[in-house]
Amino acid sequence: MWPANFYKILSFWYLENKRDLPWRKSRNPYYIWLSEIILQQTRVAQGLPYFLKFSETFPSVFDLAAAPEDKILKLWQGLGYYSRARNLHAAAKMVVDLYNGEFPKKYKELIKLKGVGVYTASAIASFASNEAVAVVDGNVYRVLARIFGIFTPINSTQGEKEFNELALLLLNTKDAATHNQAIMEFGALHCTPKKPKCDDCPFQQNCYAFKERAIAELPVKLKKTKVKKRYFTYYIVRCKNELLLHRRGPKDIWQGLYEFPLVVSENELNTEAATKEFNQLFGESADGFRLIQKNQKAHKLSHQHLFASFYEVQLKELPITNMYQKVCFVEIETFPVSVLISNFLESYSF
Repeated sequence: MWPANFYKILSFWYLENKRDLPWRKSRNPYYIWLSEIILQQTRVAQGLPYFLKFSETFPSVFDLAAAPEDKILKLWQGLGYYSRARNLHAAAKMVVDLYNGEFPKKYKELIKLKGVGVYTASAIASFASNEAVAVVDGNVYRVLARIFGIFTPINSTQGEKEFNELALLLLNTKDAATHNQAIMEFGALHCTPKKPKCDDCPFQQNCYAFKERAIAELPVKLKKTKVKKRYFTYYIVRCKNELLLHRRGPKDIWQGLYEFPLVVSENELNTEAATKEFNQLFGESADGFRLIQKNQKAHKLSHQHLFASFYEVQLKELPITNMYQKVCFVEIETFPVSVLISNFLESYSF
């Protein structure tokens, strides 16, 4: 009787279609945790090489906890949402300090770790110790909404409650690890956001969205926060074989990453305005000032669209200041930077 055979259908599909992923071959909660943090807001294809780099560079939680933050941010470079990397570091220190390096396996302990929410704690607990907790991520929301015809917004309080209750009701408590992996994999590979494989779906006879032609309508999500536009004017301030770098502070994007001296504005600065801003920033005029690159296409973040301009500025002598540090050209690639800066550096000739 439906939905009693939900797991039977799901597990059969999973055994036939699951991907061969390294973190699935281990019950070690440390490696499972690494994979889950890396895969937050990240596709498997993009996250896999980062998992391999981190697990090789930091084979134990002790290695990760003892590493300098700059090293972690550099390894994380290009993955985005850098707060995950800082939380990763903080959580590793917590495991060493509070649990003597013995990574917890149970939900009630995992949820205490920095950067570990309900989903991540549930995933680690079920995958590492088969604890009977249901995992609900974006893939699971989509699968459940379509099959069972749930129109409650997934990003509402009521929606979270409703989907979590259904996921727990459906959960095979004797094999929670396989069940959770299977439903997430089904959403990632089969019941995809666009062009799901409905013609070859094992749930077709029972799927509300398929029968009612509501596939594109589900799941329902409340409208996102309005996207903000910001204009970044960067200055490559150089003298001989040195230039200036600045480390970004808290309470903004890219915390802890390095960049060139920067002016942020609500509108694009022309060369005259950019020159004035530079003079105010450093209290002196530049000997050489030229536009190197202007991004016509926005660098898109979750709630922000960034438009960047890069100006090269030649000075007779680099200023001594607490805000900026002098860096030799050959050292720049050792600093963790945003994708925006990294892409610029690939095309810039020192």
